[in-house]
Amino acid sequence: MKKVAVYPGSFDPITNGHLDLIERGLKIFDSIVIAVAANPGKKPLFTFEERLEMINASIEGHPMQSRIQVGSFNGLLVDYVSSIKANTILRGLRAISDFEYEFQMALMNRKLSTEIETLYLMTGMRWIYISSRIIKEVVMSGGCVTGLVSPAVEKRLAERLKEPNRSL
Repeated sequence: MKKVAVYPGSFDPITNGHLDLIERGLKIFDSIVIAVAANPGKKPLFTFEERLEMINASIEGHPMQSRIQVGSFNGLLVDYVSSIKANTILRGLRAISDFEYEFQMALMNRKLSTEIETLYLMTGMRWIYISSRIIKEVVMSGGCVTGLVSPAVEKRLAERLKEPNRSL
Protein backbone atom coordinates (compact mmCIF):
# COMPACT_ATOMS: atom_id res chain seq x y z
CA MET A 1 0.00 0.00 0.00
CA LYS A 2 1.28 3.43 -0.95
CA LYS A 3 2.12 5.75 1.93
CA VAL A 4 0.39 9.06 1.19
CA ALA A 5 0.54 12.14 3.42
CA VAL A 6 -1.58 15.25 3.21
CA TYR A 7 0.21 18.54 3.86
CA PRO A 8 -2.57 21.05 4.57
CA GLY A 9 -2.36 24.82 4.81
CA SER A 10 -3.46 28.12 3.41
CA PHE A 11 -0.14 28.59 1.55
CA ASP A 12 -0.68 32.34 1.22
CA PRO A 13 1.90 32.15 -0.33
CA ILE A 14 3.92 28.94 -0.40
CA THR A 15 7.50 29.52 0.83
CA ASN A 16 10.76 27.64 0.46
CA GLY A 17 10.19 26.46 4.03
CA HIS A 18 7.02 24.70 2.87
CA LEU A 19 8.88 23.22 -0.09
CA ASP A 20 11.69 22.00 2.16
CA LEU A 21 9.17 20.22 4.38
CA ILE A 22 7.59 18.57 1.34
CA GLU A 23 10.97 17.42 0.04
CA ARG A 24 11.90 15.98 3.42
CA GLY A 25 8.47 14.37 3.74
CA LEU A 26 9.06 12.57 0.46
CA LYS A 27 11.89 10.66 2.18
CA ILE A 28 9.19 9.10 4.38
CA PHE A 29 6.13 8.95 2.11
CA ASP A 30 5.57 7.68 -1.41
CA SER A 31 3.63 10.82 -2.23
CA ILE A 32 2.43 14.04 -0.65
CA VAL A 33 -0.74 15.92 -1.41
CA ILE A 34 -0.45 19.65 -0.82
CA ALA A 35 -3.97 20.46 0.33
CA VAL A 36 -4.93 24.10 0.10
CA ALA A 37 -7.58 25.05 2.59
CA ALA A 38 -10.43 27.04 1.11
CA ASN A 39 -10.82 29.05 4.29
CA PRO A 40 -12.19 32.48 3.39
CA GLY A 41 -12.30 33.43 7.09
CA LYS A 42 -8.53 33.93 7.01
CA LYS A 43 -8.81 36.77 4.45
CA PRO A 44 -5.91 35.62 2.27
CA LEU A 45 -3.88 38.01 0.15
CA PHE A 46 -4.12 35.71 -2.85
CA THR A 47 -7.24 34.09 -4.23
CA PHE A 48 -7.67 30.38 -3.92
CA GLU A 49 -6.88 29.95 -7.62
CA GLU A 50 -3.76 32.13 -7.38
CA ARG A 51 -2.45 30.04 -4.47
CA LEU A 52 -2.96 26.85 -6.47
CA GLU A 53 -1.16 28.40 -9.45
CA MET A 54 1.79 29.51 -7.30
CA ILE A 55 2.11 26.07 -5.74
CA ASN A 56 2.08 24.39 -9.14
CA ALA A 57 4.64 26.89 -10.47
CA SER A 58 6.83 26.33 -7.40
CA ILE A 59 6.95 22.54 -7.78
CA GLU A 60 7.27 22.58 -11.58
CA GLY A 61 10.48 20.88 -12.61
CA HIS A 62 11.14 19.49 -9.13
CA PRO A 63 12.88 16.11 -9.40
CA MET A 64 10.10 14.52 -7.31
CA GLN A 65 7.24 16.41 -8.97
CA SER A 66 5.56 13.15 -9.99
CA ARG A 67 5.18 12.30 -6.29
CA ILE A 68 3.59 15.64 -5.38
CA GLN A 69 -0.08 16.38 -5.97
CA VAL A 70 -1.96 19.60 -5.35
CA GLY A 71 -5.48 19.42 -4.01
CA SER A 72 -7.92 21.52 -2.08
CA PHE A 73 -10.51 21.07 0.60
CA ASN A 74 -13.30 22.90 2.32
CA GLY A 75 -14.57 21.57 5.61
CA LEU A 76 -12.92 19.06 7.91
CA LEU A 77 -9.38 18.06 7.07
CA VAL A 78 -9.93 14.50 8.31
CA ASP A 79 -12.80 14.10 5.84
CA TYR A 80 -10.55 15.23 3.00
CA VAL A 81 -7.71 12.92 4.12
CA SER A 82 -10.11 9.97 4.23
CA SER A 83 -11.66 10.86 0.87
CA ILE A 84 -8.31 10.54 -0.92
CA LYS A 85 -7.47 7.30 0.90
CA ALA A 86 -4.59 8.78 2.91
CA ASN A 87 -4.08 8.28 6.62
CA THR A 88 -1.40 10.78 7.58
CA ILE A 89 -1.37 14.54 8.02
CA LEU A 90 2.06 16.12 7.63
CA ARG A 91 2.77 19.35 9.51
CA GLY A 92 5.81 21.48 10.26
CA LEU A 93 6.84 22.99 13.58
CA ARG A 94 9.00 26.09 13.92
CA ALA A 95 8.60 27.14 17.55
CA ILE A 96 6.82 26.41 20.79
CA SER A 97 3.98 28.71 19.73
CA ASP A 98 3.41 26.45 16.71
CA PHE A 99 3.36 23.41 18.98
CA GLU A 100 0.50 24.63 21.16
CA TYR A 101 -1.82 25.24 18.20
CA GLU A 102 -0.74 22.09 16.36
CA PHE A 103 -1.19 19.97 19.49
CA GLN A 104 -4.80 21.14 19.81
CA MET A 105 -5.48 20.46 16.13
CA ALA A 106 -3.92 16.99 16.29
CA LEU A 107 -6.02 16.07 19.31
CA MET A 108 -9.22 17.29 17.65
CA ASN A 109 -8.37 15.45 14.43
CA ARG A 110 -7.70 12.33 16.51
CA LYS A 111 -11.10 12.73 18.18
CA LEU A 112 -12.76 13.08 14.77
CA SER A 113 -10.91 10.14 13.21
CA THR A 114 -8.80 7.60 15.07
CA GLU A 115 -7.61 6.21 11.72
CA ILE A 116 -5.61 9.33 10.80
CA GLU A 117 -2.19 10.08 12.27
CA THR A 118 -0.43 13.44 12.39
CA LEU A 119 3.32 13.52 11.78
CA TYR A 120 5.38 16.60 12.58
CA LEU A 121 8.71 17.53 11.08
CA MET A 122 10.80 20.28 12.58
CA THR A 123 11.34 23.11 10.16
CA GLY A 124 14.79 23.11 8.63
CA MET A 125 17.11 25.58 10.43
CA ARG A 126 17.56 27.50 7.20
CA TRP A 127 13.81 28.31 7.16
CA ILE A 128 12.92 28.49 10.84
CA TYR A 129 12.37 32.25 10.87
CA ILE A 130 10.11 32.56 7.83
CA SER A 131 6.37 32.36 7.50
CA SER A 132 3.99 33.43 4.79
CA ARG A 133 2.99 36.43 6.91
CA ILE A 134 6.58 37.60 7.43
CA ILE A 135 7.30 37.18 3.72
CA LYS A 136 4.33 39.43 2.85
CA GLU A 137 5.37 42.04 5.43
CA VAL A 138 8.92 42.18 4.11
CA VAL A 139 7.74 42.68 0.52
CA MET A 140 5.24 45.34 1.62
CA SER A 141 8.06 47.20 3.36
CA GLY A 142 10.24 47.10 0.24
CA GLY A 143 12.49 44.24 1.30
CA CYS A 144 13.87 41.41 -0.79
CA VAL A 145 12.64 37.82 -0.38
CA THR A 146 14.81 36.27 -3.09
CA GLY A 147 15.75 32.75 -2.02
CA LEU A 148 12.90 32.54 0.50
CA VAL A 149 10.17 31.85 -2.05
CA SER A 150 10.20 30.54 -5.60
CA PRO A 151 10.73 33.08 -8.41
CA ALA A 152 7.08 32.68 -9.44
CA VAL A 153 5.88 33.54 -5.93
CA GLU A 154 8.33 36.44 -5.65
CA LYS A 155 6.97 37.89 -8.89
CA ARG A 156 3.34 37.55 -7.74
CA LEU A 157 4.16 39.14 -4.38
CA ALA A 158 5.86 42.08 -6.04
CA GLU A 159 2.93 42.63 -8.36
CA ARG A 160 0.32 42.38 -5.63
CA LEU A 161 2.04 44.23 -2.82
CA LYS A 162 3.45 47.09 -4.87
CA GLU A 163 -0.07 48.31 -5.54
CA PRO A 164 -0.68 51.75 -4.03
CA ASN A 165 -2.33 51.72 -0.60
CA ARG A 166 -2.23 47.92 -0.38
CA SER A 167 -2.29 46.49 3.16
CA LEU A 168 -2.44 43.07 4.69
